[in-house]
Amino acid sequence: MKINKVLDILEKWMPKKISEDFDNVGLLIGDASKDLQNIMVTLDATVDVVQEAIDKDCNLIISYHPIIFEGIKKINEEKDYVQKAIIKAIENKISIYAIHTSMDNHPNGISASLAKIIGLNKTSILIPREKKINNLNIGMGTVGYLKSKISEEKFLDLIKKKIKNSLIRHSKLTGKKISKVAIVAGSGSFAIDDCLSNNVDALITSDLKYHKFFIENDSILLVDIGHFESEKHIKLVIQEYLKKKIPNFTVLLSEKNVNPVNYY
Repeated sequence: MKINKVLDILEKWMPKKISEDFDNVGLLIGDASKDLQNIMVTLDATVDVVQEAIDKDCNLIISYHPIIFEGIKKINEEKDYVQKAIIKAIENKISIYAIHTSMDNHPNGISASLAKIIGLNKTSILIPREKKINNLNIGMGTVGYLKSKISEEKFLDLIKKKIKNSLIRHSKLTGKKISKVAIVAGSGSFAIDDCLSNNVDALITSDLKYHKFFIENDSILLVDIGHFESEKHIKLVIQEYLKKKIPNFTVLLSEKNVNPVNYY
C-alpha cells in the first residue's frame, strides 16, 4: 500500500478543510507515492521521534503538532530542533503528516476525546462555527455534564485520576458544585468568555497565564492541567482508528515523545 492511501484515510476522518487558517496541516515532509512500511504516531515529530521511526522501520510519522509551523528561511548546520528533525526525516525518506487543528475543530476530535476520559455526558461543541464544512458541525472545545454534581475538591481529584497526573493548577475555589464542564485541549484561555456566557461551572484547559487566575467572576473554576497532559491521549485515539482501517500494518505509539516540561 502507498503512503497516500493512509493520507486519504486521515483526510476523510479529519479533513484539512476544517483546520484553522493559521495552521499547517497535511503532508509536511516526504513523498506520499512511496510504499508504506509501518506508521508511528506522536504528538511532536522531534528528532528523537524521527530516529525512533528509523529504528522501528516506520516511514510515515503522523504527528498531532506540525513540525513546520512558522516560516523557515534556512536549513543548515546551525540548526535548531525543527531543522534537525526536518533534515533527518528527509535524509532517511521519512514522511511526516500533521493533523493538529483539524482534530481541534472536529466534533469527535481532541477535546471531545478528553471529555470521554473525564466522563462527561450530553456533550456538544463549546464554540461552534456558523457554517458546516464537509457536512460537519465544527468548532473549538467541548462542553458537557458530569453524571452528578460534585464538590470542587472531588472534581479536581477526579481530573487528576482520569488524566493520571499528580499536579494541576487551578483558580480559587468558588464554593459551587461542579456539573457543567468545558474542555479545550491545548491552550484555551480564549474560551473563558464563552464559558461564562454558557454558565459553565469549570473549564479544563492549559497554558493559562498568571493574570487569568485572578478571574473576578466567582461562577467558574479554571483548571490548567498542562499542555502535554491535555493532548497526550490523542495518540491512542489516532492509533486505534488506523488499526481498524488498516489492520495489516503496524501502527506504533512513539516512546520518545515525552513532556518537554519537567517538574521537580
